Amino acid sequence: MSEALASVVKEICEACGNERSRMMDIVEAVQAKFGQVSDEAMGLIAQATGAHRVEVAGVVSFYAFLTDEPVGEIVIRVCDDVIDEMKGSKAVMAAFAAELGIGFGETTADGKITLVKTPCIGMSDQAPAIMVNDEIITYLGADHARQIARHLKAGGEVKKLASRLGDGNNANDLVRSVVHNNVRLPGEVLFGDYEPGKGLASSLNMSPAEVIRNVKTSRLRGRGGAGFPTGMKWEFTRAAVGEKKYVLCNADEGEPGTFKDRVLLTENADMMLEGMTIGGYAIGADEGVIYLRGEYAYLRAYLESVIATRRDAGLLGKDICGKAGFDFDVRIQMGAGAYICGEETALISSCEGLRGDPKNRPPFPAQKGYLGKPTTVNNVETFCKVTRILEKGAPWFAHLGTDGSTGTKLLSISGDCAKPGIYEIPFGITIAEILTMCDAEDTQAIQVGGPSGQLLGSASFDKTISYDDVATGGSFMVFNSRRDILKIVRKFTEFFEEETCGYCTPCRVGCTLLGEYLDKFLAGKAETGDVDKLRELGDTIKFASRCGLGQTASHPVLSSLTNFPAAYEAKTAPAPDTAFQPTFDIRAALAPAEEIAGRESVYYGS
Repeated sequence: MSEALASVVKEICEACGNERSRMMDIVEAVQAKFGQVSDEAMGLIAQATGAHRVEVAGVVSFYAFLTDEPVGEIVIRVCDDVIDEMKGSKAVMAAFAAELGIGFGETTADGKITLVKTPCIGMSDQAPAIMVNDEIITYLGADHARQIARHLKAGGEVKKLASRLGDGNNANDLVRSVVHNNVRLPGEVLFGDYEPGKGLASSLNMSPAEVIRNVKTSRLRGRGGAGFPTGMKWEFTRAAVGEKKYVLCNADEGEPGTFKDRVLLTENADMMLEGMTIGGYAIGADEGVIYLRGEYAYLRAYLESVIATRRDAGLLGKDICGKAGFDFDVRIQMGAGAYICGEETALISSCEGLRGDPKNRPPFPAQKGYLGKPTTVNNVETFCKVTRILEKGAPWFAHLGTDGSTGTKLLSISGDCAKPGIYEIPFGITIAEILTMCDAEDTQAIQVGGPSGQLLGSASFDKTISYDDVATGGSFMVFNSRRDILKIVRKFTEFFEEETCGYCTPCRVGCTLLGEYLDKFLAGKAETGDVDKLRELGDTIKFASRCGLGQTASHPVLSSLTNFPAAYEAKTAPAPDTAFQPTFDIRAALAPAEEIAGRESVYYGS
């Protein structure tokens, strides 16, 4: 056993109190130091934390950013979601592979650089984009990719890749990122005049019950997509049995095409933290956790500084704002590349140092959440809205939007439009109005709510963005008439195949089967009855899966079958004379063996 490894692992574990629940912090720190979490390191971690070694291995194997195999000191992650592909990511991938002389999933011969594909990294408004370690590079082309590869091969620093800085806090010394905010339509709630601390001061002049009543009066619903009433969630958590309670902020927006929380974290961190503090006061919690997606690690140092500044100002910590007995503090928990952790119970599992497996409900987090204690989980936008509600008053917020969907919604718009970016729109606005705002022309379809949402055609463009009509967590992807609907659906299905946690059979196997059926259509070998089979399979996955991922994984297929039936009909072969449509190409199947043997195979058949 390496003494150096043992010493460093011991130091890392001790810094985390040797706590089993801090497993994510421990394994991420070990990987940052050694480039992997080796078998030997897993054994040392298990011994120090009192965990079983298989539990440590389970965590390492679950998250995309963790590995038990050696990788380069530089890891280039090229985003390959549908928007990046539309904007030219294939050429970027080819350029990196050619310049580095390796394929994806491989490491250069000197062990220095590893090249991998990754799902959406929250940069769809400035695609194609990549991550080089924690650095983000946007608006990438093939030539620029080659330059980056040459720079890194020559020993250039990753930090030197940022040739320019983005706007706002992207240029902060603790961020120094090329990322742009792209705020196209700043609304009065999230981007209006904000008086820091006023919402918190207002809350502390009320009882916790009155704070919750104000949130309920505003009729604020969670902005993560599900739309559960925030005040009701807080009321359930406050009423739950148990003295210890927690506030968790879901900053793991992994839904492809979503990047709104990235901008709020960059520009509205104080507003978010104030909302979390108000939530802590309301439910009786003294601890909060921000679950920050691994793709946003470049913001961590800045967010830590905002937390520290608030602590120094008496806005976090003991006796906040001089309110005796009101203690509340926040820490950041990093994610490690797992889409499923956007689901609140999977997020809780990850915060507890476990695999990001969803938990069975009931009990709900409000009764038994983080570390088995009553917990409220809200996303970044929701906490920001809470701050403004307590600052400006519930009636001010409630008069915006519609009766059933009060306030505003932050949209992340990307795809085939001239003005991708962030739009804060009042609920009740039509899809057609949004398409005009973002200068989208010749629009064939939009995907609202990311792959787990709905694929809608022009017949639905008079629908409104609201919980009563078209609900969304924030993703709004635009596709013009030149895009192949089935290729888009296949890309979304491929995403779910990759991101399923594998716990339940309907989702684990069903997503793969959906992909195989779609491949059959794309190859022009689908039979007439395959549409019905595809719909039946999609319904089965939706209703038999255990968690939200599986229950929405077939949405791209089901919504496209409903709204774009002609796309399937166009790729369905005419009925053959026989009862069967040939889908097996024996020549293609035998080709590898023929190449090895150096001769053609002889076979018999019609």
